[in-house]
Amino acid sequence: MRGIVPRSDAGAWERPCYGPNMATPRTRHAARLRADRRRAQARARRFAVAVVIAVLAVATLALTAFDGESSAPTVSRPAPLPVTSAPPDSQVLATVGNLRVQSPVAQGGVTAIGFHGSAEGALELKPVGPQRNEGLLARLWRRITGASKSGLAWYQLSGGPLRTLDVGAVAGTDVYAPVDGTVVAIRDQVVSGNIVGSEIELRPSLAPSLVVSIQNVRPDPELTVGGNVAAGASKLGVVTNISAEGGNNVAIQVYPSATLGVP
Repeated sequence: MRGIVPRSDAGAWERPCYGPNMATPRTRHAARLRADRRRAQARARRFAVAVVIAVLAVATLALTAFDGESSAPTVSRPAPLPVTSAPPDSQVLATVGNLRVQSPVAQGGVTAIGFHGSAEGALELKPVGPQRNEGLLARLWRRITGASKSGLAWYQLSGGPLRTLDVGAVAGTDVYAPVDGTVVAIRDQVVSGNIVGSEIELRPSLAPSLVVSIQNVRPDPELTVGGNVAAGASKLGVVTNISAEGGNNVAIQVYPSATLGVP
C-alpha cells in the first residue's frame, strides 16, 4: 500500500513523516493551481497582443482600401499646358456664408488647390472638397462614419483659420470670375517693391457687403471698373508669372467691404 510504512518497533502501521523537501498532496495541489494561473495569464497576454495586431491591421486595410492616394507612389508629371480658351466648369471650391466661390481656372489647368491662413483681416473660408493631406485619425474616422466629401481635393498649407485660397496654374492660364458681381477695383500688386501683377476686386451680387479679391492676375484689356462679370464665364485676365515668390497661382480672399474702404 502506497504512503504507509511499517513501524520497526511494534509492527504497527503509521503515515510517513514528510521532510522539508518532500511534497505533500496539499503542496502539489497548490503548485498545480499556480501553474494553471500562469498558463491562463500567458494565454490572456497572447490574446491581448493578437487583438492589438488585428485592430492595427483593420485600420491599415481600411485606409489603403478606401484612400488610394495614401499608398500610391509619388510620380512626377509635367505641368499642364496653359488653358487659354475653355472657361472652367461650375466647380465650387469654398464658401463664406451663402457666398460660393467657384474655381477661376478650368479644371484641366489646375495644378493644385491649397488653403492657408492670413493676417490681413480676410474672412475664414470653408473648403468644399476633401482634404488631401488630413491626418491619419481624421481619415480613418471619415471612412468609419462615411462622412466623405465630393469635389476637388485640396491641401492645407499652414495652420490656423483658412482665409486664403490658392488655385495653382501655370503662367498664361486664363482666369475667370469666381463669383457673379461687379468689378470695383483693379490695382497693381506690389511685392518687395516690384509689380508682380494686379489685384482685382469684385462685389458679389449675392453678398454685396463683401468684396472678393483675386490676386496674381494680368488683367484683360477689356476689363474695366464698374463692369459686370459672371462666374465661370467672364474672363478677368491670365495668371501672371510669380514663380520667384513661391509658385504660380491665383490667390482669392474675401473681405467685408468696410475693411477695404469700398463704398
